[in-house]
Amino acid sequence: MLMRGGTSKGAFFVADDLPSDPAERDSLLLRVMGSPDPRQIDGVGGAHPLTTKVAVVSRSEREDVDLDYLFLQVAVDRPAVTDRQNCGNMLAAVGPFALERGLVDSDDGPTSVRVLMKNTGGLAVASFPVATGRPVYAGDTEIAGVPGTAAEIRIEFEDIAGSSTGALLPTGRIIDEINGVETTLVDNGMPVVVMRSTDLGIDGYESCEELEGNDGLRRALEAIRVEAGPLMNLGDVTGTTVPKLTLVSPPRNGGSLCTRTFIPHRCHQAIGVLGAVSVATAALLPGSPASEVARVAPGTDVVRLEHPTGSFDALVRLATDGEPRVLGAGIVRTARKLMDGVVFPRSY
Repeated sequence: MLMRGGTSKGAFFVADDLPSDPAERDSLLLRVMGSPDPRQIDGVGGAHPLTTKVAVVSRSEREDVDLDYLFLQVAVDRPAVTDRQNCGNMLAAVGPFALERGLVDSDDGPTSVRVLMKNTGGLAVASFPVATGRPVYAGDTEIAGVPGTAAEIRIEFEDIAGSSTGALLPTGRIIDEINGVETTLVDNGMPVVVMRSTDLGIDGYESCEELEGNDGLRRALEAIRVEAGPLMNLGDVTGTTVPKLTLVSPPRNGGSLCTRTFIPHRCHQAIGVLGAVSVATAALLPGSPASEVARVAPGTDVVRLEHPTGSFDALVRLATDGEPRVLGAGIVRTARKLMDGVVFPRSY
C-alpha cells in the first residue's frame, strides 16, 4: 500500500509479506523503489528521500503494545537501505494501515493504537478516527507542506529521549563547539545537530535550492556532522542518515523560530516530525543557540517551527531544574491511503 504519512510518502508492508532475511529484504525494496537511480524510473520511489520511504508493520508480541513499526529509509541514488532512524511522519499512517490490513480491530469513533518504534525502542500512541470499521481519511486538519485537509491524527510519544544516542543530551552539555560553531547535540526522538544560521554564514531564510547549491555550506555542514557522530554515540556517520542538521534563526511569520534542516544532505522542504520535537526541545534549553534566537512565550509547551513551506507545532514539556528532563511530547499529523495493489519489482 502506498500512503502519505504527514509530509512523507512511501510503501507500507505487512512484515510477513517481506523476506525475513534483512539483506534479501533490502535488495527487494531497492528494486521495488527503483534505486539506485536519480529518477527511480524503474520503481515506485518518488526520486527524493522524503518520498522513498518504507514502513514495515506487524502485530506486536508485547502485551502492552498493539503494533511493531520498523522504518526503512531507501536511498535514491545509492544501493542503500538504513534502519538507523525513526520517521514520525510515516508513523502517522501506521494505525490506519494496520486497520486496513486487519492487524488491529476497532469500533467506530476515535481509536488509539500503541506502537513500538523498532528502530529505537521508543513508544507512541497514535489516535485516529474510524467509521464503519475503516479509517477515516477525510477531515478538516491542515498541515504545512501538504495540500488540502485530512483527518487529524494525534501522536503522543513515550520514552523517546535518547532513543538513538542514550541520552537527551548525549555529551551532557547544552552547548558543544564543533569546528568553531556552537551546537546543541540533542536526541528527543531524532539525533539532531542544532546551530545558528548566522554562524554558518547564511541568513537562514534561503530556499532549499539556494542552500543545496551552496557547496561551501554543504561541506561545512558535513564536516560538523561527521565530528558530531562520535560525540552523539553514533560512531562513524559518514554513510548514515543521522544525525540530522538544523539551522535556526529568528522567526519571521509569527512562529517561535525559523528552521532549515538537512536530512542530512538534502534540504528538507518542511521538517521531520521527530526532528521537529528535538529542535523544539533545543529551543527550550536555557542558553542554547536555538533559545537565543527563539521567541517562545514563558510557560508555553508549544514551539512553532517555521520551515520552507509553512510551520510545524511541536508540544514539548521539559523540566529544566537541574539536568533537563523530558516530561512529554506530542504532535498532530494527517495521513492518506494513496494506492493499494501489487508492485512488480525489477527481476520479479
